Amino acid sequence: MRHFTAVVKPTSGGSGSETLVPLARRLREAGADLEVEYSRSLGHARDLALRAAERGRVVLGVGGDGLVGRVVGALAGTDAVAGIVPAGRGNDFARALGLPGEVSDLAELLLRAEPVKTDAIEVESAVHQRMAVLGSVYTGVDALANRHANAYRALGAVSYYAGGLRAVTTWRPARYRITIDGTVHERTGFTVVAANSGYYGFGRQIAPNASVRDGVLDVIVIHHASRLLFFAVMNELRTGRHIRRPQVEILHGREVRIEADRSLPYGADGEVEAELPVTARVLPEALNLLC
Repeated sequence: MRHFTAVVKPTSGGSGSETLVPLARRLREAGADLEVEYSRSLGHARDLALRAAERGRVVLGVGGDGLVGRVVGALAGTDAVAGIVPAGRGNDFARALGLPGEVSDLAELLLRAEPVKTDAIEVESAVHQRMAVLGSVYTGVDALANRHANAYRALGAVSYYAGGLRAVTTWRPARYRITIDGTVHERTGFTVVAANSGYYGFGRQIAPNASVRDGVLDVIVIHHASRLLFFAVMNELRTGRHIRRPQVEILHGREVRIEADRSLPYGADGEVEAELPVTARVLPEALNLLC
């Protein structure tokens, strides 16, 4: 039987711990060994994951995309086996992997599934030196909306709508310099997203054709348009139909460097990390995931 270490952040609204309790019961009833480590921060979660992996344990990231990204991303390029227990608001990478929502089904997967080689993203900027994340790096009005939402966190779920509205209504077009595998593309628009998986932003299909196993990043550029049209594009992200619009451009590459004509935040796996410029590189088959 497998030996699991679950890394959970107890301050994330309690959802991580609440999700883990019935899952832990199922795993232990099946004979698995499970220990739980509570993280104090994303950096601490990364350290806990590395220490558990060094002991040969299967590491479970329990939480939303931010925590899961740090826990699982810490193991990129190693032989360690990891699993994801989605317990956040978005769970976008878990959605891209098609992980089951029922506790019994997830427990069976974690107990029986064989690890699958899966791509990750290496993020490099002035703040982060080669940190691995899972889903996407986004650099524009979406990252700004996330930053505003964090400032309105006391409002609960409403914070995301308030943050998004403030970001869009105050946005002015950014001039981007996007270097993909050495080729420079200059664009003006709302955002540039380097996507390993198809989902971001709580279930929005920003890159519906992206694959976590193709060794390539899908680069989505939403060009400058009226705010009314931009809201229409945002609505179409729920189904992926936005990619049919001429204002949406899709590029592909293994290494993507994104710069802008002014200071802009970038986000990764649901967390606003730092300011542009940022470089995102695909790490082919860097993860061993139970999925």
